[in-house]
Amino acid sequence: MKVLVVKLSAFGDIIHSLPALDDLLSHPDVSEVHWLVDERYAFVSGIFPASVHVHRVALKGDTPLRSAWQTIVKLRAIKFDTVIDLQGLIKSAVLARACGSPVYGLDKRQLREKVSAWLTRPVSFHPDERHVVQQYRRVALTACNKGYTRDQAVPYQAPHIELERTNCHPDANLLARLGLRKKGFVILHAAGGWETKQLPESTWLSIAHNLPEHSPQAVFSWGNEQEKQQAEALARACHGFALPERLNMSALCALLTGASAVVGADTGLLHLAAALDTPTITFWGPSASWRSAPTGERHWHIESNPECGPCFQRKCAHFNCMDRIEAGSIIKVLHEL
Repeated sequence: MKVLVVKLSAFGDIIHSLPALDDLLSHPDVSEVHWLVDERYAFVSGIFPASVHVHRVALKGDTPLRSAWQTIVKLRAIKFDTVIDLQGLIKSAVLARACGSPVYGLDKRQLREKVSAWLTRPVSFHPDERHVVQQYRRVALTACNKGYTRDQAVPYQAPHIELERTNCHPDANLLARLGLRKKGFVILHAAGGWETKQLPESTWLSIAHNLPEHSPQAVFSWGNEQEKQQAEALARACHGFALPERLNMSALCALLTGASAVVGADTGLLHLAAALDTPTITFWGPSASWRSAPTGERHWHIESNPECGPCFQRKCAHFNCMDRIEAGSIIKVLHEL
């Protein structure tokens, strides 16, 4: 059985899809697994098992329609037995349906763009399948006729990356080049992705000034130019260290596995760190920990519990949920690691 997974973006959502990918790769009837990803997030595929066939589509830029058409022609020629749309958007459903094979998709109650359900076979979720990892697993298992019954919830399985199975080879000399000691630093990922996920700068500085003795150095990470400027400003204010350049996936994995912990919001970098088994401390307000947080003994969640949330909104007129996150709560966990 040849299977195509359509999961175009984003960074963290692709990490959440890894347990579903594991289910497919371990299925006795699945001979090939292919993955369609947006060109902008293709770097994440570096942590896929090497056996996965990755296809890219450029949906942004000057010629998105041409890129989509060329991709569809290539994918149709492979003749998949099953296509799995884990994106749940109109664009992903159109791409999946155009491949000419049966398409399984998300429960229509979970879809932001409800019309996309018309192009797929929506898979209903059990009430206890609240975490997105469980939902992705349910769709993948159902598509391969290895589903749980409707009265059985698919269990949560933590995303886990075995780097030796991938084409990603961590840069063994990265920490030395950056002047960092293994497990002697904490990564503070001040970048929030959404405006509503960003902590006040005063909170970040309080954390940076109170790191534990065994990991005294604050390393500020970033993903784009605006975030880089923020990281550099925070580093100057607390004698910390801002990453000098954007890291590729191999370097990023080396950095994350070398850190004693990673602190940040619900972002792709935090989910990557968790999948690499690095301790994480995440804070939650506009998004819900019960839906997407790393789960396990090495992962801690600091909740703001706003009356209006979780709202899952990128912008907010009030913007008070992150103000409720206390630096002391994060510092306490760091000292107990």
